[in-house]
Order: sequence, then C-alpha cells, then structure tokens
Amino acid sequence: MTTTVQETTRPRRWRSRRVAAILAGGLVLGVGAAATLAAWNDSEFAQGTFTAGSFDMVGSTDGTTFANHNAVGTPATLAFTVPAAALTPGDVTAAPFAVQLTAATTNAATVTVTSAATSGTVSNLTYTLLQTTSFGCTAATTGTALVAAGTAMDSTGGTAVTFDLAKGTGGAAGAPVNLCFKVTAGSGLVQGQTGTATWQFAAQSV
Repeated sequence: MTTTVQETTRPRRWRSRRVAAILAGGLVLGVGAAATLAAWNDSEFAQGTFTAGSFDMVGSTDGTTFANHNAVGTPATLAFTVPAAALTPGDVTAAPFAVQLTAATTNAATVTVTSAATSGTVSNLTYTLLQTTSFGCTAATTGTALVAAGTAMDSTGGTAVTFDLAKGTGGAAGAPVNLCFKVTAGSGLVQGQTGTATWQFAAQSV
C-alpha cells in the first residue's frame, strides 16, 4: 500500500514541476519579446516657421516723394493748376496724384476709390478721375476714366472704382499708378462758396 501511494504521488509532482517550468519559460519569452519590440521604436519631427508679410501703400502729389496719408484728417493736399480758391463758372482745374506699394510690401493690391467726405459747399462742381500713363495733370490731360466726367464731388458715380497696384521686385517699390483729378465749375457757381472734397484710396492685398 505504501509503495503504491509513493509511486502515484511522484508523477504528479513531476507534472507540476514541468508545468511550472513551462510557465516560467513562457514568462521569460514574454519579457524577451517586449524588450525586442522596444528596441525598434523610431521618431521623426517636422517644424514650420510662419512670418506675416508687409503691406503698405503710399501716395504722392509730385510724383517723386511718396508718404503715408492714411487718415481722413491728414490727407495729401492736391495742387490744382487753376487756383481752386478763385474759380469762376466754366473753369477746369486739375491736380495729379500717384499711389504705389512700398518696397517692403509682399503682395500686390486692388485699390478701390471712394468719396470719403465733403464739407462746406461743393455744389455746382463736378469732377472726373483719370488713370494716366505718366505723372502730370492739366485740363487737357487724357487717360482711362475711373470716374466719369460730370460726377458730383460727393460721389464716385455709383459704381465700384478700382485699379491694380503691383508689388515691387528686387528691393524696389512697386510701379506707381498715376492719377489726374479734373474739377469743372458749373454755371451756377455761387460767388464766395467754399467746400472741400476728400477721396479715399483703399488698398486690399491680393
């Protein structure tokens, strides 16, 4: 009886030891596999730097010196040919203006002309705005009409008035667009009347 019990017990112990050994082997293999996978990790990094461009339009009343006149309270003063302070019916007085983009400007622009403000009395006065090929403006100047002749001083004719400005290249300012304001005094001009018209040129980058 004693011998039978011992023989029956012994194989069970062996089986337990074998199972334990197999489990231990499985644990070792599992740890080894995890360590191997970790060694194959890799990374890539990418970076971008973003800097805003510059945008600045300037104007000139002499075709040479360009500066900012970017507030309705500090406009450029147009130099009219016939003294605008002594108009008589039938007079046509003219003044040149030019705009361009500065050398630092990184985008071309579309410019919209609007009538920003009038003050005093500007009745019986009409005007036209021309885009010309060169700087200069007299009563005889011709060009592309941005605002049609006979337009009231406080209007741009009821349609959008636009033109394009090119950005500069090679460190130079963009090519200027030359303009000519021509104002005509009507037959109903009243002695001593005085008024001011201010036009806005609003540039938008494209």
